Amino acid sequence: MDREWGSKPGSGGAASAQNEAIDRRERLRRLALETIDLAKDPYFMRNHLGSYECKLCLTLHNNEGNYLAHTQGKRHQTNLAKRAAREAKDAPAQPLPHKRTLNLRKSVKIGRPGYRVTKQYDPETKQRSLLFQIEYPEIEDLTKPRHRFMSSFEQRVESFDKRYQYLLFAAEPYETIGFKVPSTEIDKSTPKFFNHWDPDSKMFTLQLYFKVKQPETNKPPSAAAANGTSAPGVPPPPPQQAPPPPPPASMGNPPRGPPPPPPPSMGNGPPRPMPPGGNFPAPPPPVGSMSNFTPRPPILPPPQAQQNQGVRFPPPPPPQ
Repeated sequence: MDREWGSKPGSGGAASAQNEAIDRRERLRRLALETIDLAKDPYFMRNHLGSYECKLCLTLHNNEGNYLAHTQGKRHQTNLAKRAAREAKDAPAQPLPHKRTLNLRKSVKIGRPGYRVTKQYDPETKQRSLLFQIEYPEIEDLTKPRHRFMSSFEQRVESFDKRYQYLLFAAEPYETIGFKVPSTEIDKSTPKFFNHWDPDSKMFTLQLYFKVKQPETNKPPSAAAANGTSAPGVPPPPPQQAPPPPPPASMGNPPRGPPPPPPPSMGNGPPRPMPPGGNFPAPPPPVGSMSNFTPRPPILPPPQAQQNQGVRFPPPPPPQ
């Protein structure tokens, strides 16, 4: 039996509006995952409950697919447009940069001018100078030649060399010419550096002086001089004589050492001084009648070694 309404047999029936909405959101989620990076989305935020929030629309979403479907919706897109309009209104108006327009002249060059260069030397100041004379017989009316100095790193004709610089001269309709001069500092004082244009003879004159290099007084010695060797082709310096030895000191009275320490104190008091003869005098004779008196032998001083050791002698025996 042919059916003129409903779904095809075996297809599972017609999809309802709810199923169509689910299918649409799933397709939008897959499309957003391919084009949007959530790590770079400033409005994507995950809260402490594990769900996701949109900080622009203040909406809550259960998963990333729901959030991505929300970003493709009308509400999120409208809020994005409002935010962009508000930021553009609040931002200060930036003035447009003034672009200077230059009208490039396209003139036909007729060739290089004639020139003359003179080298000079001042014996008083020991300065070298150059005098340039450039002829422009067919220069345009009310036009004056121009000149400038160019570094070796500005030009693209020759290889770079920091030892030289270039002096350029230009005037319409002639080609620009340049001179390669040493890269020495130029003395630009008034009487020495000057230029002059003669409109009658059509000659441009420029004179410059180079400053004299000062000798380097505090130049450190080279490695060869520090090691005692000289460069090849340079004669070695004369040997330096050693200074004479100092005169010997007089040996008549050798220097004395410190005085010896005093002897230690004895138990019976300080030692008595030694008489000049070396022995103590005999004791005086007894006074009165003492027939049985036997004189005692003289008491000799203790030897020096015993004095140093602090030995005490026994007292003398009593008289009989």
